[in-house]
Amino acid sequence: MAAAQTLQQEGHRIRVVSLPCTERFDKQDEAYKESVLPKQVRNRLAIEASIEGFWQRYVGLDGKVIGMNSFGESAPAGVLFKHFGFTKENVTETARSML
Repeated sequence: MAAAQTLQQEGHRIRVVSLPCTERFDKQDEAYKESVLPKQVRNRLAIEASIEGFWQRYVGLDGKVIGMNSFGESAPAGVLFKHFGFTKENVTETARSML
């Protein structure tokens, strides 16, 4: 949310969508899915503190995913979040690169 606020303050139109249950989302009708993830919006960034590959189907070919692509790292959460790029700075810069 902090990255979205920074980008909005810079004048960018940013929309944050929470998709906690993709199975439930996938079962919705097309009109609902289109209202949440419009097809004309192609610059999508997913942020997932888990395996990133799963999210590619929701961000599309022009989207990006900030997530994990390995397994087994062990450290305090703050260290791991920085390691995997789950920081305001990285999310902001990644989103800027897509605008």
